[in-house]
Amino acid sequence: MRQATGMLTIETRRQGLAEITRDITAWIDAQAMRQGLLTIFCRHTSASLLIQENAAPEVRSDLEAWIARIAPEDPSAYAHDDEGPDDMPAHLRTALTQVQLSIPLVDGHLALGTWQGIYLFEHRRRPHRRTLALHLIGE
Repeated sequence: MRQATGMLTIETRRQGLAEITRDITAWIDAQAMRQGLLTIFCRHTSASLLIQENAAPEVRSDLEAWIARIAPEDPSAYAHDDEGPDDMPAHLRTALTQVQLSIPLVDGHLALGTWQGIYLFEHRRRPHRRTLALHLIGE
């Protein structure tokens, strides 16, 4: 049994879903493990992680529109706005999603379904540098 840890930095360009499957897969390949469990942890309170369909772009745009309706940018609705009108909605959107994923590694590949991809969900309007902590345990 071995384990590997690392940090992955993702530069977001805009608010919304950014697929990071290739970045994660490249890191896993470098670890040369065949079986195990990967944990991905987003070290931020205004961004989150999702496993979602990666075939139809409408899924991403529909998810982005839905989350915007659930936690709208309405300055009159929140007391916390230290970093602007998208500040508190970003925290709410993170609370509604997740900051950690666990994915099995089987025969050297993530056990994702045919149409599944790993996404970083940027909840702030402006670009950010997001850090993900990675932990792989296996053999």
